[in-house]
Amino acid sequence: MTDKKFILNADDFGMSQEFNRAVLIGYSNGFLRGASICANGPAFESAVNEILPECQNLSLGVHLNIIEGKSLTHCPLLTDDEGNFNNGYLSIILKSGNKEFLSQIEKEFRKQIEKVTEVAKPDHIDSHVHVHAIPQIFKITCKLAKEYDIPYIRTQNEILYSVEDKKKTCTFAYSLNIIKNLLLKIFTSQNRKTAKKYGLKSNDYLIGVCYTGMMNSNTLEEGLKVIETDPSVTECLIHPKNYPGGRIDNHTEEFNLSIDKRLQDTIYRLGFEISSHKDI
Repeated sequence: MTDKKFILNADDFGMSQEFNRAVLIGYSNGFLRGASICANGPAFESAVNEILPECQNLSLGVHLNIIEGKSLTHCPLLTDDEGNFNNGYLSIILKSGNKEFLSQIEKEFRKQIEKVTEVAKPDHIDSHVHVHAIPQIFKITCKLAKEYDIPYIRTQNEILYSVEDKKKTCTFAYSLNIIKNLLLKIFTSQNRKTAKKYGLKSNDYLIGVCYTGMMNSNTLEEGLKVIETDPSVTECLIHPKNYPGGRIDNHTEEFNLSIDKRLQDTIYRLGFEISSHKDI
């Protein structure tokens, strides 16, 4: 049996009915094994009451979110006057040395985690737009993961790789993703020490940063081909949606890869065992 583990995880669970439906179908008819839920998502209640009961063995994560939507606590340094988050990624990095800013992040993270743990037992933790990877925020996340007995935290070590479709690589979005990937790799070298200090498990590799918004079956397959380390844990994040009426966009492609039987066979052929965070 191989010691190369592969985890496919759907981020943004609970953000909309389309995200929720994609998780249900990807789990029931494909090889989606995990999903990370946004406690402040507009479709959180639907995800909990309608989707989770149909996905008994789904590996559930907390998808911490201080980028989009409304806060669950009073945190004026993170939001506008209506309670909507209003800091971008760069702004959060620049403010991550501010103790009061970090205190409000911890307060909000704690509330989001507790909202999830009130209805289910999460086994992993990550975040919207990887804000938890910022080292000072990663320390807070590890502290809370340990406190709430969440054993696994995502790190962001993605190997640069290319795909034949130049429409994906010859774009401004791809260039920005490359810069973000390099920054996240720097953060990861520090964050892994923090995760180890708190006794948390994590992935060795991540797929889905460089091709954020451009993931499909071919992109994932090419990403797996560069993973040679054995044993290792590789996690792929996707943002799948299933729309009524057959609408097609990049989210649809990410949904389609989760139910692609040919891709599933290819993953096994490349020497990976399809796993979940529960198995790590």
